[in-house]
Amino acid sequence: MAPPAGGVLGLALRAMAGLNRAILGLSMLALLAAALVLTGSVFLRYYLHVPTDWQDEAAVFLLVGATFLCGAYVQEQRSHVGIESLASLLPPWADRLRRLFCDAASCLFCTFFAWKSWTLFHEAFVEGQTTSSAWAPPLWIPYGLMATGMTLLALQLLLQTALHFSSAKEAA
Repeated sequence: MAPPAGGVLGLALRAMAGLNRAILGLSMLALLAAALVLTGSVFLRYYLHVPTDWQDEAAVFLLVGATFLCGAYVQEQRSHVGIESLASLLPPWADRLRRLFCDAASCLFCTFFAWKSWTLFHEAFVEGQTTSSAWAPPLWIPYGLMATGMTLLALQLLLQTALHFSSAKEAA
């Protein structure tokens, strides 16, 4: 389904695509940073005998951010794991309905997940919750990354759901 060239939906889709690409670049850096943190930790512990207690949580925070924040990009590209065998068996109109249902249901689920993630973020921020390690970073950081990523994914799905109706109008 080709995105519309103009209009509010086209503008929103292009803006979301730009945001997704920017986040993808940051997430690549986060993955590289996580690899460097863990590699440095191994070197420090096993070769220099210097204990580290922060590297695992730092790497997890970076990986959580990269994973959740890239969800909208993956959805935009429709690169998520899917079963396409059913699509090839259905007539085109039924496959469009299947995609519309999947996008709308996924949007509802991700919106609920985002809402619950924002409540976790708020609770962790207000109560000053931290992890149980000696480093004790604040938990609002991973919850905020998770909530932002799920919000972006829900927004991407909402735009793709709206695109179904826009394409149906253009076809008629």
